[in-house]
Amino acid sequence: MTLESVVDSYGYLAVLFGTFVEGETILVLGGFAAHRGYLALPWVIVAAFFGSLCGDQLFFFLGRRHSQAVLARRPAWKARADKANRLLERFRTPFILVFRFLYGLRSVSPFVIGMSSVPVRQFILLNAIGALAWAVVVGTGGYLFGSALEMVIGDVKRYEVEALFAIAIIGLLVWTVHLYRGRKRTTSSQSSQN
Repeated sequence: MTLESVVDSYGYLAVLFGTFVEGETILVLGGFAAHRGYLALPWVIVAAFFGSLCGDQLFFFLGRRHSQAVLARRPAWKARADKANRLLERFRTPFILVFRFLYGLRSVSPFVIGMSSVPVRQFILLNAIGALAWAVVVGTGGYLFGSALEMVIGDVKRYEVEALFAIAIIGLLVWTVHLYRGRKRTTSSQSSQN
């Protein structure tokens, strides 16, 4: 099985699932794969839009219905949830439109918005606009990254596996550091409470 056949068979599904979970890295990879001709950029954007929209709607409704139970299981979210709540109170509509672009607040924000008094219809509309803008910007960024990479190293075809691997490793490292910092904050906040 070649890289081409794997991306061709599972590429859009990977973008959909990856963006449902969180996935800027997945969307950048999808944009890069579109630049290389394995995927079509408009369909990468559509998959990312639906993945992001559905994931954020799920977290919104979890916040609306199960906020205390979820927060009890995720004490690391406390500081980020407080920050997201302050931003929501101060900049309600702009915050709902751009929270996907705010590093460290992306996953907790729809949950916090669900805990607030924001009406469901308003969130759905603003969430759809924000998800579309995010999918277009990040997906196109991945596509343009492929163009820039091609200008720098010439024949990307010879290095595309390494480039995809490097992007995935960088994304994994960023995610690992983010996860480690969150756990470290949780441990230090639990130690200070005792």
